[in-house]
Amino acid sequence: MEVIEVLHMNGGIGDASYANNSLVQVPEGIENNKSNIYMASTSPPSVLQAYYEQFRRDFSLFLKCRSEELVTGGRMVLTILGRKSEDPSSKECCYIWELLAMVLNEMVSEGLIEEKKLDSFNIPQYTPSPAEIKSEVEIEGSFGIDRLEISKVHWNAYDNEFCPSNAFKDGGYNVAQCMRAVAEPLLLSHFGVAIIDEVFCRYRKILADKMSKERTEFINVTVAMTKKKL
Repeated sequence: MEVIEVLHMNGGIGDASYANNSLVQVPEGIENNKSNIYMASTSPPSVLQAYYEQFRRDFSLFLKCRSEELVTGGRMVLTILGRKSEDPSSKECCYIWELLAMVLNEMVSEGLIEEKKLDSFNIPQYTPSPAEIKSEVEIEGSFGIDRLEISKVHWNAYDNEFCPSNAFKDGGYNVAQCMRAVAEPLLLSHFGVAIIDEVFCRYRKILADKMSKERTEFINVTVAMTKKKL
């Protein structure tokens, strides 16, 4: 789940958590990503490639800018929402957006959202694989990789934890609220305020249903790097 960048720099150490998933812009040339709002199993190959190329440009620029803030030998650790699979449309990275797309498509069928509005809406995010991260770090050239690993976290951060409040036991609500923090500004600017509450009410229900039947997890990719001597 995307979080605002947290980056601490003192010339020698940097740390960023979920800072690199947002793209600078929605990739160009993805007008044919009909009925989807992100990369999906039904997305044309050209859409997947456009997302990847936008990620490459943005991540390379990020590395270049961060290297200018670090001394030689300085270290940086990134935790990025990603995927294990080399398939950019795999369920492990796209499913949570596909469920939101299901809600929006349902509302299109009911006449609550214009179809052309949905067809022109896409999420500016990319969830890279470890191999893609490794490749871009090596191509950009400012850093050497010390460690690269993946970890998993349940969609509902409170899963299997003791919580004194019953509110935390509603996994659909918890995840819908977290996703709302990420997606609401994008939805507001594109569709307007009128549909927002209804979208997330429906999203909460579909999330709760899927989470009750499936093991739903995010994949984190963590990379530790050291700035090279240039």
